[in-house]
Amino acid sequence: MNKIIATVLLTSVAMAPLLAADDEPARRLRDAATVLSEVMETPDKGIPVDLLEKAHCVVIVPELKTAAFVVGAKFGKGYVICRQAGNVGWSAPATVRIEGGSVGFQIGGSSTDLVMLVMNQRGADKLMENKFTLGGEASVAAGPVGRTAAAQTDAQMHADILSWSRTRGLFAGVALQGATLRPDVDENAAMYGRGMETREIVGKGTVAPPMAAPLLALLNKYSPREQ
Repeated sequence: MNKIIATVLLTSVAMAPLLAADDEPARRLRDAATVLSEVMETPDKGIPVDLLEKAHCVVIVPELKTAAFVVGAKFGKGYVICRQAGNVGWSAPATVRIEGGSVGFQIGGSSTDLVMLVMNQRGADKLMENKFTLGGEASVAAGPVGRTAAAQTDAQMHADILSWSRTRGLFAGVALQGATLRPDVDENAAMYGRGMETREIVGKGTVAPPMAAPLLALLNKYSPREQ
């Protein structure tokens, strides 16, 4: 009997890291949904709804840690979700990592939430690659803040990607020149059962996991499919 108990305990200890790893995508997806909800519920200081309605894809990276502000360090992980063909809804989320670059955040903040809207097909195509550089292969500009996009500058109107950050409760557009985005195949494997690239998840009708439901519901709420 003691041997059985010991075996169960050892198995539980061995499985704990694996269970924690499986919980990580669920926690991060909840955080991404919280970021989007809080941003969109403050329209006078948030992302203009009309820009979200025009966006081809959305990238949300919650809780980028300030300790990562060293060239070449990993900044954080988040998700890219794109409109499905024919605008019949939003795709399943694919995990991406953002790394390096001069992101211009305030050093010393406890964490930073990042939101990017991909405004055209060129930017969306770049997201499908194994790696691309913001401001190099795809133009990026600080997004306008407010109820509508009326205050856009010419640079914002022609940018492939518009970006915003939230640090210490302050929300503003931010430029991300030099930062890179790439798929996180390992975390995609944790969500979908096998390693998958961004293109396969968002472009081939992959079924979203249940843990992504709150985030997708918010996107459909603020930018619904065409009737």
